[in-house]
Amino acid sequence: MQFLLAFILVAPLLGAVAALLPAPPGLKGKSPEQAVLRHGVTVTGAVLLATIVLALGFDHDQPSKMQATTDISWITALGVRVHLGVDGISLPLLVLTALLTFLCALHSHGSPPRAPGTHPRAFVALLLVLESGTLATFAVLDLLLFFLAFEMVLIPMYFLIARWGGAARRAAAWRFVLYTLLGSVVMLLGLLLVGVKSGTFDMVALATDNGRDISTSVQLIAVLAIGTGLAVKAPMWPLHSWLPDAHTAAPTAGSVLLAGVLLKMGTYGFVRIVLPIAPDGMHLLAPYLGAFAVAGIIYGSLACLALARPGARGDLKRLIAYSSVGHMGFVLLGIATMTPTGVNGALFANIAHGLITGLLFFLAGAVKERYGTADLDTLAGATGAALYGRAPRLGGLLAFAAVASLGLPGLAGFWGEMLTLFGAFDPAAGLSRPAFRTYLAIGAFGTLLTAAYLLIVVRRVCMGAKETAERPRLPDVARYEYAAWTPLAALTVVAGLWPALLLGLTDPAVQQLLAGGTS
Repeated sequence: MQFLLAFILVAPLLGAVAALLPAPPGLKGKSPEQAVLRHGVTVTGAVLLATIVLALGFDHDQPSKMQATTDISWITALGVRVHLGVDGISLPLLVLTALLTFLCALHSHGSPPRAPGTHPRAFVALLLVLESGTLATFAVLDLLLFFLAFEMVLIPMYFLIARWGGAARRAAAWRFVLYTLLGSVVMLLGLLLVGVKSGTFDMVALATDNGRDISTSVQLIAVLAIGTGLAVKAPMWPLHSWLPDAHTAAPTAGSVLLAGVLLKMGTYGFVRIVLPIAPDGMHLLAPYLGAFAVAGIIYGSLACLALARPGARGDLKRLIAYSSVGHMGFVLLGIATMTPTGVNGALFANIAHGLITGLLFFLAGAVKERYGTADLDTLAGATGAALYGRAPRLGGLLAFAAVASLGLPGLAGFWGEMLTLFGAFDPAAGLSRPAFRTYLAIGAFGTLLTAAYLLIVVRRVCMGAKETAERPRLPDVARYEYAAWTPLAALTVVAGLWPALLLGLTDPAVQQLLAGGTS
């Protein structure tokens, strides 16, 4: 199994190199562009298959135990090791990353990305490098390797936005890089502080020690530094301002991976590093993290309401981006409770957000492709975009994704938000119950605002006058779109109806992590 995990991390890099090489004549067929896009589907499909095999071979009776481990000395002078492994916390994120990257490659094969002066081989290579960096972030167990993997995704995402994005793409790409890079510099200082003070960069050893060899003051500084870098990527209000521009400008595949996977790197870091390694420092700062979290919930919802109202010239992709600020606020609130219930809710909400928001960005890209715009006022017009009448399957899927995003019971979005609110009702010992119950009330109000703006979007985009001679029927969902979207819709239902499938993996690992031990 350890070789399988190594293959999952290395295969995308080898695939990226192969994508940049000239294809053998027999594989080019009639279109060299289609050949390289097929190559992307093949490599990401192989990685997804390997990840599924890893998940099937995972010992589900011991999800708190690090499995498929590799531990090799790398930089002896610094004590840095190539330490890899997965447990019940990281395994779902590995599967989500592999799935979303494969679906993006599949969608790009059906609807090739276009940009002047570019070739699909560069797009495929960047997509594969991005996948490798993201997968490594969830699999490495050394602080410095975590930082390297965390930074590895910046360059490919920058070029995906800057070369294949829409209007103002270069400014959005630079803003993305500058925000995340500055946050990462601060985070690196915190990681080095932890490593120097504890004498090791090994995340398993540090989690087992549970901060006993690090003073409270050092833990507090470490949480501030590491947390800042993670909060930028999460994205936590008010460090979120790079996100709407990046999502609005990014191509469809870039938006899906940015929302579905890259944002999870920040919240995963809080769970894997900050909670077990610096628990005393986290305990002191948890009320402030909770306050920023609920501020993000309300801010994101109000921003979406403002974009959804008639006359605001709101962009559908920008609205979904702001909705991510609110949804990730629930994840951060669950982490701030420092309870198994809250942290499990945060991890569940992570996966649910990846599935649902990934689907929403796919659908927003499809709407823009058919109408030539994602501007809500233009789409609604005088008689409404009328997706129900002009492209009924696309309209139905958009409505499904919207009600899943607002947390309808029976779908994946419900459980994560509910568990985080339950965690806020009874936070960890020593945390202010009045404060967290206030956060609970604010978060619950945020769910009402979420329902309001999503229902407004459905009404404006899906309803309206049906097709006429002047408003002909639009192309409905194509076969490649069905292939890319159906797994996300199906998993949204499965996770909503069978939450134990995911909670059974995360709960034992979270219980052990918070208790300060690891197997």
